[in-house]
Amino acid sequence: MSGEERIRAVFAAAKDEDRAALMPYMMAGFPDRDSGLAVARAYVDAGADLIELGVPFSDPLADGPTIHSAATKALAEGATLRTALEACEAVSAQIPVVLMVYVNMVLAHGGAEGFAKLAAAAGAAGVIVPDLPLGQDEGIRDAFTAAGIAMVPLVAPTTPEARRKEICDVARGFIYVVSTVGTTGERGELPAELADLVAKTKADAGETPVAVGFGISTPAHARTVGQVADGVIIGTRLVRAAGEGATPDESADGVASFLAETRVSFAG
Repeated sequence: MSGEERIRAVFAAAKDEDRAALMPYMMAGFPDRDSGLAVARAYVDAGADLIELGVPFSDPLADGPTIHSAATKALAEGATLRTALEACEAVSAQIPVVLMVYVNMVLAHGGAEGFAKLAAAAGAAGVIVPDLPLGQDEGIRDAFTAAGIAMVPLVAPTTPEARRKEICDVARGFIYVVSTVGTTGERGELPAELADLVAKTKADAGETPVAVGFGISTPAHARTVGQVADGVIIGTRLVRAAGEGATPDESADGVASFLAETRVSFAG
């Protein structure tokens, strides 16, 4: 199957179970290489449906302090694109992996076609490039499509209606709805207007699944978002849990515990 087909399949399977897809984020190489690999495997064992895998980058514009710090630490530990591809290879046969990568990393590693080949060889199903606006991405989009990798777009609360429809028209795999204005990070409450934004995006998306990320910090948040969206993306809270582990096993146990609690909330 192509990456898009693999992604669609996990959303369909979750829907058959009357729940949203559980989509944890991790930073490759954080807190170190071995811990990053342990976290990826823990996500699979804990029942994640899809992994969003961050590629460490020195200037992650969309990320708040926790994930930015994780990228900085991973880089200090020697993480490179190869570290992220290794993590992808470790689990991609069991679960779809979507790389979250900034455009400079794409351009610096063989350009669109070269990076797409590297990602495909590692088994990546999709890619998110948060700093690449629609209209400036056609060459990169075409290269990933040719390699069988879905390019997942983002929709924000500030995205105008006409622009949102254009984004949904070219979406592959799923549409990533950013829950709130600003960068990633834990938040006490979900935005009151989130359900309306998801509903409007779903209306524009047709058959393409819609997932929500940014600020989902508790199992209760995940349950609430799962009632309106097709997928729930949890990032900062899990990165924090991974960083609190003193060993690879402790990092894995920390993220697995949170995911297990979240899955229970889905079924509750």
